[in-house]
Amino acid sequence: MPEADKEGERYQAGTPQAAPGFFLKGSHQFDWGLKNRLARTFNPQSGRTVMLAVDHGYITGPTAGLERIDLSIVPLLPSCDALFCTRGILRSVIPAESQKPMVLRASGGANILREDMSDEEIAMDMEDAVRLNACGVGIQVYIGGEFETRNVHNMTRLVDQGLRVGMPVMGITAVGKNMKRDAQYFRLSCRILAELGATYVKTYFVEDGFETVTSSCPVPIVMAGGKKLPELEALTMAYNAVQQGAAGVDMGRNIFQSDAPKAMIAAVNAVVHQGLKPNEAHHLFRSLKTNK
Repeated sequence: MPEADKEGERYQAGTPQAAPGFFLKGSHQFDWGLKNRLARTFNPQSGRTVMLAVDHGYITGPTAGLERIDLSIVPLLPSCDALFCTRGILRSVIPAESQKPMVLRASGGANILREDMSDEEIAMDMEDAVRLNACGVGIQVYIGGEFETRNVHNMTRLVDQGLRVGMPVMGITAVGKNMKRDAQYFRLSCRILAELGATYVKTYFVEDGFETVTSSCPVPIVMAGGKKLPELEALTMAYNAVQQGAAGVDMGRNIFQSDAPKAMIAAVNAVVHQGLKPNEAHHLFRSLKTNK
């Protein structure tokens, strides 16, 4: 994949981007309402978030661990900073008395029965996100995919709608089956989403060069959890991501598919907000699992 200009590669990952008067980079010049929603999603003390992603059913149906969200996910709400779900799940399952910030999946239209799952449209109205008191909406964008232009325009329309009402938009760098997952690709896709207005970006961690992805993206990045990994590996991935500039994680399967989800989300919180090292966090996970 060509890169526009590699000369110098001046990412300067060790120099934080300034955000005068606000704790999240790239967000200090937004309106009060949008910043307030961000400050509820991201912890102002740590500057990070542990989002719990449970939106998988919009494309995969009742995947393992999400068969009964009322039993598997609702008990985890106190332990996450925000829940990433669909409006259908929010209305049908999540208790209305919950004070937890909600980020809503706003794209849809494809599912696992189709060979190419990138053919998506905007699947909810911004007015409904406001009606549901959401703290943000998330939309998938396949950079380099067959429907890239449509995906991008879906996001930019959502951004325009969000700016009118003070609603953050999380752009998600979706990866097709034949796309290479490396720092070069994610530098390109994250930067495109940020340039076109995403308030923050959800993307995957890569072992080589992730700090160049975060430093070259002018808005916060949250790490996608991806497929289920052994707990120590998942905690190591989360630790490395935040140490290399991620403003938190949006993890799903690595939490709700764990055999001890409450212990796992507690360990992830310790990594993200307290900087606990992976082995220490894994010890915490094992001790909480034993004492549950």
